Amino acid sequence: MSLDLQAFYAQFDDQVRGLIAHATLHAPAFAVKMQEAELVPEDVVSARDLARVPVTRKDDLVEMQADSPPFGGLLTVRPGELRRIYQSPGPIYDPEPDVEDHWRWKPAFLAAGFRPGDLVLNAFGYHLTPAGAMFEEGVRAVGCAVIPGGIGNMDQQAQAMDTLGVTGYIGLPSYLKALLEKAEELGHDPRRWPLEKAWVAAEPLPPSLRDELEGWGFRVLQGYGTAETGNLGYECEAADGFHLPEDAVVQVCNPETGEVLPAGDTGEVVVTVFSREYALIRFGTGDLSAVNLEPCKCGRPSPRLVGWLGRVGDAVKVRGMFLHPVAAGKVLNRFSEVKSFQFVVTRQEHKDNLTLRVAVDPQVDREDLSERLRGAIREGIKFRVSVDFDNPPAEDAPFIDDKRSWE
Repeated sequence: MSLDLQAFYAQFDDQVRGLIAHATLHAPAFAVKMQEAELVPEDVVSARDLARVPVTRKDDLVEMQADSPPFGGLLTVRPGELRRIYQSPGPIYDPEPDVEDHWRWKPAFLAAGFRPGDLVLNAFGYHLTPAGAMFEEGVRAVGCAVIPGGIGNMDQQAQAMDTLGVTGYIGLPSYLKALLEKAEELGHDPRRWPLEKAWVAAEPLPPSLRDELEGWGFRVLQGYGTAETGNLGYECEAADGFHLPEDAVVQVCNPETGEVLPAGDTGEVVVTVFSREYALIRFGTGDLSAVNLEPCKCGRPSPRLVGWLGRVGDAVKVRGMFLHPVAAGKVLNRFSEVKSFQFVVTRQEHKDNLTLRVAVDPQVDREDLSERLRGAIREGIKFRVSVDFDNPPAEDAPFIDDKRSWE
């Protein structure tokens, strides 16, 4: 018998009612959104009613924070009362309230087999991005000890894995592949490590890469979320879709109207987080998915997202981060020498490569411009690129040419 989607969402009704009332009273920007939609708190008293609230997307957050810095009128506490503040390309400032496991990843790690006493290498980035601290909070809530590895220093990380007896890994799947290969180059034997499980996120995990990683002798499971919202779904031992969390309203909606779609229909993942400190209500992730109501073999009663089915807008995820046309365009438009440009994304050996194709006049000093472009892109939107002047794009070429295959 299929699961009851309406009954699943109905469990959130009391929390939705309280959240809407609180946010309307304490978050000025959300109060304006309600007013513009001709709504009062009494109109939104259930998860079903959330569909009446307009969707807010990442580009909206950029504009809101620029108009009303630093948090666009959505923060309900003083910035100094937060635990951490992060910066994402845009720029967007992401607040972390001072509560345990704010990002709500503990259930995901428990489902992946993490237990108190595990020693975990965290290979997500810690510098300005929320990923490193976000996932550390989750495994700490389970009771694990954490090595804050971040990205880079693979020699040291491999040594720590070998010496300390690490039992769990969290990070990008492509980074884990590179780390294992680096460890072998250094003379370690990862197959003799007590590593039991790896939990990965922020980029696709194609079956071929999962099989390759599990060939080293441990289980690989994945989760789905965003920097703004935290946990939006996670795999269990059955690895058959992402179980919806029971502490946030995750809906699949029509990208044009915001209407909640029936199970099985493909639409945008739209999220409402029950944070009293930051009114992130009806946040559109831009990701496409669908809800699966078939009972899972694991016995958990929650519906599942079938997986990542693409993007609504123009942004593309590369190496675990979104490449946003608006943010990248602001950087490149500062270069008068650039007549047209295009980002090309390729993938080789389960690793993303990003190339900037540029059209310039013949007299331009290409070596100097290449260096300045790479530096500006690295500083402005956090990506490392190679610059290609030999294959200039047409003036009407799409902003991003994504040539990757996820087989």
